[in-house]
Amino acid sequence: MAIAEENLEIRKAIQELERRIDQMHLDFDKYVHGQLERMPLWEQLERDLLAFSRKKIFDTELSSQLDRILYKFQTRKKIWLGWLDQTSKS
Repeated sequence: MAIAEENLEIRKAIQELERRIDQMHLDFDKYVHGQLERMPLWEQLERDLLAFSRKKIFDTELSSQLDRILYKFQTRKKIWLGWLDQTSKS
């Protein structure tokens, strides 16, 4: 596989992971407000992110995008766990 094709696949995978993070955030908001009955499975998304982050990415732009996505997930995870904590105390 050519490097350009590999980078394109990595770029698409990173975009898909970001889309999943954004969807998870919306689902958590719905869960906290009672619009969803089951808590979203954020642990699976975390495992997928960890597995993807173990890949060797040689393109610096893609590597920095992945770092941004990982940071975004950690930030959102703190928000989600905070929401759950507030909901359980209510």
